[in-house]
Amino acid sequence: MTQQTTKIPISSIILDEDIYPRKGIDPRRVGIFAENIRDGFKFDPIEVEPDPDKPGRYRLLDGAHRWGAYKSTGAAEAEAVIKNLDGNDPLLYAAKKAIGPKQLTEDEARNTARRAYNKNPALTSSDIGKAIGRARRTVDLYISDLRAANRLGIELKIFRMNRLGIPQDRIAKRLGAPQQTISGHLPKMATLPNPVNSDLSRGFTVSQVAEKHNWTEPMVWSLAMEDKEDIERFKEIGWGLRTWDQWEWNDCDKRFGDDWPGRIPAQLIAHILYYFSSQNDLILDPMAGEGVTPDTCLALSRRCWAFDMTDRLDTRPEIEPHSWTHSSDQQLSWPVSSKEKADLVIFDPPYFDKKAADYDRKSISGLPKKEYLEFLEEFFALLKLNAKKTTKLAFINADWRDFQNKPAAEESRKGAILIDDYLRILNKTGWQHTHIIQAPMSAQRFSAVVVSAMQKKRILGVTSRYVIILKQPG
Repeated sequence: MTQQTTKIPISSIILDEDIYPRKGIDPRRVGIFAENIRDGFKFDPIEVEPDPDKPGRYRLLDGAHRWGAYKSTGAAEAEAVIKNLDGNDPLLYAAKKAIGPKQLTEDEARNTARRAYNKNPALTSSDIGKAIGRARRTVDLYISDLRAANRLGIELKIFRMNRLGIPQDRIAKRLGAPQQTISGHLPKMATLPNPVNSDLSRGFTVSQVAEKHNWTEPMVWSLAMEDKEDIERFKEIGWGLRTWDQWEWNDCDKRFGDDWPGRIPAQLIAHILYYFSSQNDLILDPMAGEGVTPDTCLALSRRCWAFDMTDRLDTRPEIEPHSWTHSSDQQLSWPVSSKEKADLVIFDPPYFDKKAADYDRKSISGLPKKEYLEFLEEFFALLKLNAKKTTKLAFINADWRDFQNKPAAEESRKGAILIDDYLRILNKTGWQHTHIIQAPMSAQRFSAVVVSAMQKKRILGVTSRYVIILKQPG
């Protein structure tokens, strides 16, 4: 059916970034379209809607590059279809129109999905997926943390934190509630999981139950596998148990943890827990970032105290905020004062220089080499003061070599950080290693084009990553 068009002034049209699904306008496309206009080519009408906040103005829904071309050629008016969306989301409408000529990039699709869900949490993943050209499961991953924030009420937050062994006074402080309020909620914790357990007993899958009751999958797993041995839990979750000291996976298990720079595979954390801790042990993660450690601890029935500089109370109440401030005039401080000490510390800091641009500007990843190693030395010494004699440390890190655009034969040791640098600092601060486990990063993150270019230039890349297990001597 032909849509009614009308000519409207170019000056009355607004590109509203709140409803524009792309990162920006491509000037090359605008230039090509402008040439077409000068040659007499007739484009389809652009689509707009009346701006709800500015009478007489219109917001672009489709045709940003055509609009840009009209402006660059000095056109005063453009043929347009004025739409009435009848309450439909203008961002998703614009996204659906945008993917006609050119699919949204991964970043654009993710950003659009998150913006749409933030504005209207009633939208389903299918609704969003149809608009942006992505599968429902993909949209689930895009918005999983936002959905969790929307679902996680105070009782569920208390249940999660209590199940991870966080003391009452810290739960109260974290949630900004009087301790008496938390005490009043705790008796409800025994019956809170009853509807979840009921559905599990009726044969529903963990993912089905999690979706139905608005719980995270790790929390449902913690109930589904109650009273089971660790090896049974591995089988239930579908993790193959590695018997030797080389642990390798092509991808992260996206059921555990959030989308995060340098995300660690839950399978790797699970293996550390399996071999070097027991059920109900206290695990401490001082840089918990994406939340993989507390999620995995829930599934394997460990208690977990987790900390990070990024405060995400709504989605990650169990990760308490703590900044590892490092400077010449300020010493590091331990995040918690407690008589109970951890049985196992899992320390997976941001790796030197890798993804530094993706982390918070205060991240240690962006420190110069000397300061990065000084931070680790100060941290390991502080950890020893706040550990008990039997505390184990699992330190995860990777070699760093400046191999970019440099043939392997021309590389220098200067500037590199290798495993012997870490071992030297660990031994100096009173930690002795008992195991060095190879846990290489996946090489699949490199495209065939990049690999081919490296091979031609004789560049030797880095995928090595280590899990170093340490104890105190004696």
